[in-house]
Amino acid sequence: MTHSTDQPALGGMSRRRLVQYGAATVAATSLPIQAAHAQEASPVAAGDMPVTGESVPELAAFDTLLIGALGRWQIPGGQLAIARDDRLVYNRGFGYADVEEQQAVEPDSLFRIASNSKPITAVAVLQLVDAGQIALDTPVFPLLDYELLPNTPYDPRLDAITVEHLLVHAGGWNSAKGPNEDPQYQPWPLLASHLLEAEIPAEAETIVRFMLGQPLDFDPGSHSAYSNFGFNVLGRVIEHVSGQGYEQYVIDNVLGPAGITDMAIAGTTLEERAEGEVRYYAAPGVEPRPSVFPGGGYVPVGYGSYYLRAMDAHGGWIATAEDQVRFALAVDGTKGSALLSPETVTAMETTPRPPALAAGAGNVEEALGLGWNSVAVDGGYEWSHAGALEGSNSAWMIRRPDGSTLAVCFNSLPVDFGDFFGDLLGGFHELLATTTTWPDHDLFE
Repeated sequence: MTHSTDQPALGGMSRRRLVQYGAATVAATSLPIQAAHAQEASPVAAGDMPVTGESVPELAAFDTLLIGALGRWQIPGGQLAIARDDRLVYNRGFGYADVEEQQAVEPDSLFRIASNSKPITAVAVLQLVDAGQIALDTPVFPLLDYELLPNTPYDPRLDAITVEHLLVHAGGWNSAKGPNEDPQYQPWPLLASHLLEAEIPAEAETIVRFMLGQPLDFDPGSHSAYSNFGFNVLGRVIEHVSGQGYEQYVIDNVLGPAGITDMAIAGTTLEERAEGEVRYYAAPGVEPRPSVFPGGGYVPVGYGSYYLRAMDAHGGWIATAEDQVRFALAVDGTKGSALLSPETVTAMETTPRPPALAAGAGNVEEALGLGWNSVAVDGGYEWSHAGALEGSNSAWMIRRPDGSTLAVCFNSLPVDFGDFFGDLLGGFHELLATTTTWPDHDLFE
């Protein structure tokens, strides 16, 4: 995707916006993708593909899009939910949740959602801002006040990092410098455990404490560079201020009020797979990697090469597509009680990110949004986010000012994920923009 003109593209969307969506989505991955070779996902022929959930004739084109995408990209299973205004009008599963057991994806199957966890963390943080317990300009590390090891080198710029800096990926870390530069992934968590004499695999707080001894890549607030680690820190801020664990706080204050009852932080291994959760399949070209668990040997990338609990606030949740739609509609009270005040919603969708320092992963020239990728369009703001974990899953959610909200999940991630997201997002935008007849029913009921 190299075009940057404003000529019309799919569904009336400019090519520049398609490029922006592609860049933001692809880099909204929770993991730096690296080339490797091959444990393969199992493609499902269109004629053999199970489809579950209520058929919606008015939206049959979405069936065609999902079935085609699974076949083209050799993905075993997917799930799609769509709301119009405050009504859930479409909720279907496609393909296989478990190829070996021939279990179909159901509308209530759970998927890892990777970086789609970030808007959830952002809303939890912004609730604390609404409550007056923190402010967007609160410096985070003086607040956390972690004890340093003796002789720890300390970059004084760390004390200037604020809550807002983390929400706009401007904390000062640039994980796009090269392979293995994201501190949330090996080898850094292992080094953190060693240095701090902590448990292996390293928990989220251990990684944060380790990073207090590392220099920043740029002055906080001067640039943006997509940062999983920054959202790890936000998770610890939530814990410090609320006095609750991150997962429980979010369940009690974000998910529960939105009517969501089955989301949780994912397990790392296949044995820790939750009831109702799909199985994940590596794409062709992804070989096993060393386990994060001592003595674990080599494991499928999606089942032990990274530790999901330490990724809680930036990429750890499992959810259904319907759960993600419910969450998006609850933020401003389109459905149910609003999670945030109107003033905070406005800040969430209009706050600009500083200029992008890096190319790739989540970095675009112009970006708005606290936690979400927000775009001014059609007299309103369009919120979106995507998530992906190598060897595991991919997901995307969007809420448009025309009243359409959509979330999609898959149990694999193609190696050429940039083209995959570009293909998928273009198709969704075209259908959302051109659908004129919407069902009257409400599947939420």
